[in-house]
Amino acid sequence: MRSALLVLHRYLGLTTAVFLIVTGLTGAVISWDHELDEWLNPDLYQARSQEQLAQKKLDQKKPLPALQLVEQIERALPKVQVAYVELSAEPGHNQDFWVEPRINLETGKLYEPGFNQVFVDPATGEIVGKREWGQVWPITRETFMSFLYKLHFSFHIPAFWGYEYWGVALLGIIALLWTIDSFIGFALTLPRRAKRNRVQTRSWWQRWKPAWKIRTNAGTARLNFDLHRAFSLWTWGFLVIIAFTAFSLNLYRDVFFPLMSLVSDVTPSPLEQRAPNAPDNPIKPNLNFRQVVVLGEKEAEKKGWTKPLNSIWYAREWGIYRVEFFEAEAGHGAGGVGHKALFFDGLTGELLGDFIPWQGTAADLFVQAQFPVHSGRILGIPGRILMSIMGVVVAMLSITGILIWARKRYS
Repeated sequence: MRSALLVLHRYLGLTTAVFLIVTGLTGAVISWDHELDEWLNPDLYQARSQEQLAQKKLDQKKPLPALQLVEQIERALPKVQVAYVELSAEPGHNQDFWVEPRINLETGKLYEPGFNQVFVDPATGEIVGKREWGQVWPITRETFMSFLYKLHFSFHIPAFWGYEYWGVALLGIIALLWTIDSFIGFALTLPRRAKRNRVQTRSWWQRWKPAWKIRTNAGTARLNFDLHRAFSLWTWGFLVIIAFTAFSLNLYRDVFFPLMSLVSDVTPSPLEQRAPNAPDNPIKPNLNFRQVVVLGEKEAEKKGWTKPLNSIWYAREWGIYRVEFFEAEAGHGAGGVGHKALFFDGLTGELLGDFIPWQGTAADLFVQAQFPVHSGRILGIPGRILMSIMGVVVAMLSITGILIWARKRYS
């Protein structure tokens, strides 16, 4: 049995190693994606007009309404439509808008504008920058962080055979194999059962205890093996959590949600209840952002919600608006799980449902926890630090595993 587990561990490890090295190292960096992106691209994020006024010791200008900026963007850039907007910009910052290409009426195909994010000075309405988030090549200072982020969850594998999520699915499968392999690796560290008729003088724990130690004076090969085994044991619980949540996030719609629905009551969101159109066949809404804001604020008042409506996303493949309620300073997530939200049909304005963080059935809470746990954001800054450390650990375990195999294979 142990021999079979050893072979399985070896080949599962080799299968997943390269992927885990890349995703581990990128995960260590993207725990700080927003902060690093802002540091790398101050020209995109920092509002020049407000800086200039501050230098002249003049009062800062009042920001233009975000929905007015949406209309200005769509007039200035007629090949795109704004798909996501936050209604309040961070003080002293430019406001960023996510855009999607419109359909070229002459060809019937989507335009290729070469960007999906637009940055606007909220005081002047000036478009100060555009970029393609997740761009593969060329890698520039503006696209570096989004390149790493997309590499982390999809390996930038392109669409083919009519399916655009091959990379996401592949890494979901890798994460599932990694989860299984984590249990196999743990079992291999356990001390072997004593053979019959052999007197065993040491306790079970005494026989297992060396597996938790790193010996630095026993040679390079032994040190490499001890690093692989001991770090796996010390961090095993975190490794399983990271592996499982990676599987659940990447294969959420195709595997994880259906499986959860079989074993427990999971409340589907309107997006999960409606089959999406193809990306090149978006649903044109009858309602605009201003009309949806009115609907959202009225419904929130009925529910007694006190946070302001602060973001609008039109999921145009589903024909659904999602509006979220939060203060401007909380724009980067509430514990990673998100904010209270309402869903409206883009054609009729019908209220389709709502989302309230950390409420619902036990299965709902389990589903909601997947991203905040995987990213470490559930624990705030300490959790993000932990995930950065674990990213390096994951890469190190994969590298030491390859070295162990190579030594046995070629020595």
